[in-house]
Amino acid sequence: MGRIANVYYQGRLAGELEEVSNVEYTFAYSESYLIDGVPISFLLPLRQEPYTSEELLPFFDNLVSEGWLQKMQSQYQNIDEHDRFGLLVSNGKDLVGAVTVEPREAEDGTEE
Repeated sequence: MGRIANVYYQGRLAGELEEVSNVEYTFAYSESYLIDGVPISFLLPLRQEPYTSEELLPFFDNLVSEGWLQKMQSQYQNIDEHDRFGLLVSNGKDLVGAVTVEPREAEDGTEE
């Protein structure tokens, strides 16, 4: 299993973003969010089926820092600057807008 992150919209758990492999990514809204939530993006309308892509889904990819900030985050956090998922999750609490992305914790309290 790959890396998994929780996606929040205005502080409420909206769904789960998963890096299944380095060529497969999924985002799925949580069942409870589907009841009365709003889409986190125009490109990701509410639906039960997960969204899948061979690259980090464009909405999430656009949340990753670029340029000098990306280089600084990469160096300071020891993350490969091409690891878009890793950079997103490591800096996902400090994003512009209503969406935050945080690593999901395993049952033992460690990050997945």
